[in-house]
Amino acid sequence: MNRLIIENLSAGYGAVPVLHDVSLEVNEAELVALLGTNGNGKSTLLNCVMGFVKPSKGRILLEWDGVTTNLTDLPPHEIVRKGLSIVPEGRRLVPTLSVEDNLRLAGSNPMVRDQLEKNLAFCYETFPILQERRRQLAGSMSGGQQQLLAIARCLMTAPKVIVIDEPSVGLAPIIVGQVIDTIKALQQSTNLTILMAEQSFFQAISVASRAYVLAHGRITRHFNDAAAIDHDELRRAMLGAGH
Repeated sequence: MNRLIIENLSAGYGAVPVLHDVSLEVNEAELVALLGTNGNGKSTLLNCVMGFVKPSKGRILLEWDGVTTNLTDLPPHEIVRKGLSIVPEGRRLVPTLSVEDNLRLAGSNPMVRDQLEKNLAFCYETFPILQERRRQLAGSMSGGQQQLLAIARCLMTAPKVIVIDEPSVGLAPIIVGQVIDTIKALQQSTNLTILMAEQSFFQAISVASRAYVLAHGRITRHFNDAAAIDHDELRRAMLGAGH
């Protein structure tokens, strides 16, 4: 079985602990939601997965095509080479570059450079609005369009697993729904494996296969069927995350 596994992970910043014995897994072709209010460790967990934060304990493993790779101590560029990519919170595009130049910059990674034109064509096919606006400066686009560009940029490395950090941040509610629906449509059409951290709980579970609740740096709930989650039960779990 192809999957991303996080085992007993603890991490923090200096002497400040953030994550405590976090364990979860994401199977191939799943969209798994990581739910939690601000300050409960979602971004820290995703940054550990991508190598930006080094855990103090535990392991992060990628099991793919019969090979198990320990990602725990690899630098970020090596983790990308192993097939992971991130859509960061706040998008972090290069605002003074055009849409296409942002995509080409991501696709210039030596590992995938020979597939650049193919990956670019795939991004334009997936997000036609980006092809229409390929000459437009990224910084002049709407928030929703910038989020689509951030997702497309992630796809330029042809990843096996994508982690998406708070795609709803800074977007109007109606746009949040459109972006979340776009992520689900992309996942279904390509069988992508996605771990998505999100605080728009009900929109996230509407598209997820499964969901984990992260509170006080710990996994406090695991919903094995996101479609069957009772909203009142989830609301109670999330209110608990804020205390």
